[in-house]
Amino acid sequence: MRRIIGTKKFYMTVLALAIPIMIQNGITNLLSLADNIMIGQVGTEQMSGVAIVNQLMFVFNVSIFGVISGAGIFGAQFWGEKNQDGVRYTFRFKIMASLLMTVLAIAVLWGFRTELISFYLKGSGDVGSIEETLTYGKQYLFIMLLGLLPFAISQTYASTLREGGKTLPPMIAALIAVVLNCTLNYVLIFGKFGLPVFGVRGAAIATVIARYVECTILTIWIHRNHEKHTFIERAYRSIYMPRDLVGHIFVKGTPLIVNEFLWSAGMATIMQCYSVRGLSVVAGMNISNTINNVFNIVFIALGNSVAIIVGQLLGAEKFEEAKDSAFKLMFFSFMSCVLVGAVMVVVAPFFPELYNTSTQIKELAKKFIVVAAVCMPLQALTHCTYFTLRSGGKTIITFIFDSFFVWTVAIPLAYCLTRFTGLSIVTVYFLCQATEAIKCVIGFILVKKGVWIQKIVQ
Repeated sequence: MRRIIGTKKFYMTVLALAIPIMIQNGITNLLSLADNIMIGQVGTEQMSGVAIVNQLMFVFNVSIFGVISGAGIFGAQFWGEKNQDGVRYTFRFKIMASLLMTVLAIAVLWGFRTELISFYLKGSGDVGSIEETLTYGKQYLFIMLLGLLPFAISQTYASTLREGGKTLPPMIAALIAVVLNCTLNYVLIFGKFGLPVFGVRGAAIATVIARYVECTILTIWIHRNHEKHTFIERAYRSIYMPRDLVGHIFVKGTPLIVNEFLWSAGMATIMQCYSVRGLSVVAGMNISNTINNVFNIVFIALGNSVAIIVGQLLGAEKFEEAKDSAFKLMFFSFMSCVLVGAVMVVVAPFFPELYNTSTQIKELAKKFIVVAAVCMPLQALTHCTYFTLRSGGKTIITFIFDSFFVWTVAIPLAYCLTRFTGLSIVTVYFLCQATEAIKCVIGFILVKKGVWIQKIVQ
């Protein structure tokens, strides 16, 4: 049991890193939940249009995460090595790569907006409802594109701080932004204080304003406290990065970048498979995902803690301690999500009632939430194994473990079950989610073998 249960000091260290991330993500997701409920009060078509666009935005968000994480593997080990020059070089790489990714995303999302949104409108449904959903989705997307740049910059700054174990400043900036976002949503969606009713456009405007505020707060705070974060000093005086470091980032990071893009695109494709069963499934899944995101903060934060703790230990060449910490974190995350999943099951019958939509959609949402709750401990375990393998630079393995699995197992399964069987959509959803068990077994074996244990910075 000593191998999987840590000391009080160990858990205090983990929670010191994880709790600020949980608070940040929790507040963000709670207010996103409030925003989603507000849109849900306007109408099902508006809610579905926003949900579809947010699924596309999810691909961009996760791709940015992949770009940042590719360099972040090195950043965490540079922090462990106390090499601020190395941290500065990885920061520069993140900024440049994120800007390039943002320009590419805007071009694709706007250039193919009709085709991308219509991709989710292939199922059964009233023609008028489908056309309305498409219109609302376009309105929302047009404004949301303006917020991609500040999001990319904020993530670059926040990730660099987190790699050094500094999770409080990103939490504070996000807290201010999400409170502002929720307030503006209420005012703009419903037209309060004499303003016109903007509906879905109001939700997009509020999100974009909040993102610029978060970006401004975070960048100003870091630059004003540059003596504590010396990596930012002279960060913009040059674009110089050592050629060998850039080469290493590309070698280790490219599979990760491709993996995050393909994984997020895979999740969007699976959602499209579900959508062929009708617009009611899209709406029900949107309600379910909204509450799922609130509860998922536990294993997401603990996964980030794995990346930070294990990455720094590898950078300091404390290999046995790194392996020991990885197992303790995996067990802690799994058991935490058993408890969180139980709470979700209790919440499931009540949450969909907050939406102004049909009884059928509410019933679907309730069942989707229960399925997600049952499968959450499996997701927690795979999340920790993923970050453990990634911390040692084993990005080819994580690529196979993650996105390759999605495209060769999960997507074909979802495609065949939704199109060629008479199984209910809830049963299909459960079978697709349950494939995480396969990844759990593979991930545990790889972590136990220690194939990831190495220092990759010099």
